[in-house]
Amino acid sequence: MVSATSPARPTLKTYLQLVKFEHTVFALPFAYAGMLLASQQLRGSGWPGLSTLIWVTLAMAGARTAAMGANRVIDRFIDARNPRTAAREVPSGKVSPAQVWGLVIVSLIVMALAAAQLNPLCLALLPLAVVFLIGYPYIKRFSWLCHVWLGVTDGAAAAGGWIAVTGHFGAGAWLLWAIVIFWMVGLDVIYATMDYDFDRQSGVQSIPARFGIPAALKIAAASHALTFVLLLVLGMVLGASFWYFLAALAMGAILLYEHRLVNPNDLTKANIAFFDANMWLALTMLAGVVADVAWRTLR
Repeated sequence: MVSATSPARPTLKTYLQLVKFEHTVFALPFAYAGMLLASQQLRGSGWPGLSTLIWVTLAMAGARTAAMGANRVIDRFIDARNPRTAAREVPSGKVSPAQVWGLVIVSLIVMALAAAQLNPLCLALLPLAVVFLIGYPYIKRFSWLCHVWLGVTDGAAAAGGWIAVTGHFGAGAWLLWAIVIFWMVGLDVIYATMDYDFDRQSGVQSIPARFGIPAALKIAAASHALTFVLLLVLGMVLGASFWYFLAALAMGAILLYEHRLVNPNDLTKANIAFFDANMWLALTMLAGVVADVAWRTLR
């Protein structure tokens, strides 16, 4: 049951824990990658400019904080019933729903201000972005395709990095979006296996709850295989250098390792597969893109 006591004023640490700040390493590197690759294609230089870098960072921070805050407060009653999530900040009473909604509103304002500083398309897409950011906790009440919704939402960060530089969509933006969609679908399905029993009992929708854990892990593996293929396609479309493809191969190895960590009979390492492996994958992507655009700029 959600605590009815009035929480003390939350500290910065509490808010960072609330929004899982460490998970920022998932989407932000892809947003930066999109920004750098777009700048390379548009200007022949991977550097987009300090102003663009700052506003993209603020837009991403605002979007992710708003999404996580909304997810936590909307799901507070579900989280309170789940032993794995009952100690989270809202159901445990460390932060009140009103305080979290205040954080969400401030974050959306920051996101809107940043989008307005970038270009008209970024600002025009803002209302649609808000729908996707806030919609995830509702979708999983009705459809096991909630993982796809999450993928589309996070994938918009990568495409957004591209659009922030160019002001329009392009093949690179669409491919980056697709890469993150299938990557997120795979990792979120793995994450959902940890709540398999609870989700089935409580009616929360997920691919594991709908199809069972063995089938869910196969779906996650297929999604990640497609992620790897799309990484290679992106490199070929953009004329990337050896450094990009080296990073793509490393990312493929990380995805393979991730799936070696989990199987239907042993999910004890699912959290490692979810966080550690995917943290290194995102950072590898960014490192590969930085090396690639630097090589192509300076050669």
